[in-house]
Amino acid sequence: MICESLSIVVPVYNSEKSLPILLERFAALLPTFAKRFEVILVNDASRDRSGEVVDQAAGEKDWVVGMQLMRNYGQQSALLAGIRKARFETIVTMDDDLQHPPEEIAMLLAELAKGFDVVYGYPKHESHGLWRDLASRVTKLTLQGAMGVEMASHVASFRAFRSQIRDAFSTYSGPFVSIDVLLSWGASRFAAVPVSNPARTIGESNYTARKLIVYALNMITGFSVLPLQLASLLGFGFSFFGFCVLAYVLGRYVVHGEKVAGFPFLASSLAIFSGVQLFTVGIMGEYLARMHFRLLDRPSYVIRSIRERSSNPLPR
Repeated sequence: MICESLSIVVPVYNSEKSLPILLERFAALLPTFAKRFEVILVNDASRDRSGEVVDQAAGEKDWVVGMQLMRNYGQQSALLAGIRKARFETIVTMDDDLQHPPEEIAMLLAELAKGFDVVYGYPKHESHGLWRDLASRVTKLTLQGAMGVEMASHVASFRAFRSQIRDAFSTYSGPFVSIDVLLSWGASRFAAVPVSNPARTIGESNYTARKLIVYALNMITGFSVLPLQLASLLGFGFSFFGFCVLAYVLGRYVVHGEKVAGFPFLASSLAIFSGVQLFTVGIMGEYLARMHFRLLDRPSYVIRSIRERSSNPLPR
């Protein structure tokens, strides 16, 4: 046994074919990892029969909890719902596409036992194509700024952490969720270990380069003030540039008695300053939109139903 009790949270979306295989592997491996364990399957309004597979597994297996969300809220919100439902002292999150081998959970738990709060399992080799890899890199750089930790370069959806960290974001609600940023609110000791990442053989990935970029933008405007600081720096920089231009115009007139050519110079200067102003206004508008959505008090998720027949006693 590696830990006393273990909760595994798996967000489910269009994975009716891979889920039965994943559950078979869990059944064989989890008794060797923990004395008490559970697997929480959170169906994020899948378009296939994944919801039926989740309910059937929860009805047949004592250690499976099936959650059905009212609509598709996204992977991060589904994870948040499952994490809050988890009962045991150690929580592991992983994908439903078999690219996170359950056998590698032992490595995460062993590293966590060394005293870390959060341990990530990052792929030894990963290639999704140029644009997808580039978008992934941008997302990780954004996370590094939002989390404020160097380990952000190794973040992954395959992670293990201590359940006490949930207290840091127990009251969080809103349509924009980033589990990694929320974990950084309650944890300071991060680690990462390389794990195998087999190619996906069933179904297709739901993450595209566009979705990763949108996620990165939502995260950086929802959990940091970096864009506002950038806008301030741009404003200061171009104000300084404007004073330099004014000094150049006046100096040339005083020293040489010449005037700077009017229309081309004036048009280019106005275009630069107008662009910076619009960019800055856009950033402020993005933050105002975030405030608007927060005032609407939109929930991160809404649960349609929970099915479980667990015989595992609650931890004391």
